[in-house]
Amino acid sequence: MNSPTEDQIRSFRLRSHHLDRIYGRETLLEAAGACGLQNSPPGAWEAAIHNRIPELGGKELRDILEENKILLQAWSFRGVPVVFPAEERRTFLSALIPAEGEPWIYTRGIGLALDALGLDFDYLLRLLLQVIPGLDHRSISGKNELDQMLAAWMEPFLPEEKRQIWNQPSMYGSPDRQTVGGAAVSFLLRPCSFMGQVVFGKRRGGSPEFTSAGRWLNEADREPGQTDLPGPDGEASRCLVRKFLHCYGPSSPDLFGEWLGCSGKQARRMWNLAAEEMEPVSVMGKKKFFLREDRQILFESPDFSRGPLLLSGYDPYLDQRDRQILQPDSRLRGKIWRTVANPGAVVTEGRVTGIWTARKKKDGLEVDISLWEPGDSRRRLTELAEDYAAFRGLALSELTWTEGGDREWN
Repeated sequence: MNSPTEDQIRSFRLRSHHLDRIYGRETLLEAAGACGLQNSPPGAWEAAIHNRIPELGGKELRDILEENKILLQAWSFRGVPVVFPAEERRTFLSALIPAEGEPWIYTRGIGLALDALGLDFDYLLRLLLQVIPGLDHRSISGKNELDQMLAAWMEPFLPEEKRQIWNQPSMYGSPDRQTVGGAAVSFLLRPCSFMGQVVFGKRRGGSPEFTSAGRWLNEADREPGQTDLPGPDGEASRCLVRKFLHCYGPSSPDLFGEWLGCSGKQARRMWNLAAEEMEPVSVMGKKKFFLREDRQILFESPDFSRGPLLLSGYDPYLDQRDRQILQPDSRLRGKIWRTVANPGAVVTEGRVTGIWTARKKKDGLEVDISLWEPGDSRRRLTELAEDYAAFRGLALSELTWTEGGDREWN
């Protein structure tokens, strides 16, 4: 069994993620559609595109998403907001619909609400599907407002004896702002997203708007009251597996499941849809798989000619599940991937060799770069920090370096 080197794997993934060189604006759909762009925290997708297509500014990207609408934002893998080409919404949404016996992604936590209500998951989901076509005719600003509005629309269809519990304060936090019904809706919105029932609209101030995909994309209205739960979209699922392997291969079904945030059963079912297109390979002593059509690129000599990168903390390249490929030291991996608020990553020859953070102060941007290995080009990293500040519409006001435990100031 052939074994690609770790450098070959990193070079392959950089190329698949459009990070091996600077790309032009004509590649936007290809770059966004490679594996989708997580947009949590808000703005993460714009920072990711900046590292791939730097000629596109933040305002132009927001116009492409919110005015031209060739890109679409919706809850996707792991239940997070993802930006992807609107024409590929089957791949990033309906591919995630589970088969019978498989749980929906990002719904495990609904159990507390179901127990309190004494109601079944599918029953509540069908009720929500009955009323959510109301979004065909309006937008709702704010996630909590969306949860509570939809919960209010559902209430008249609930058994009368359940309505009091439905309107009680939430057991999940923020009981002053959310009800039990609103909390249940919050979990149920992910399945609704996968079925194309709700998408993100414009962001106004600190809050996004939500509406239906049909209204947002100016498509014909759905017939109201559609409550049938669809089955899996096999072709879309196969396409999503291929995207995953093209960006994160060689890999395995369990890592695919981690990336999706789905059950092992769903991951294996989806994986098998593309199994005939795969070849096995040994990586770090473990059997992994890659797409047969990627063989030549995977085994090419590594190309790291672009130089170092300053990636945002939630860049798709950093979403690799076999994180030891990016950084073998488990202690340092803990500094890159945190429970919340990941820092940015300094990437050199495909490896994470440091972290960085940025904070706005008045009209400037203060950046702190912490390097773990000698040899990283401070001059080039300074240029990248200046470029990022300009992308944010700011000047780089201060740059702090931390290396080998010593703190230096520019």
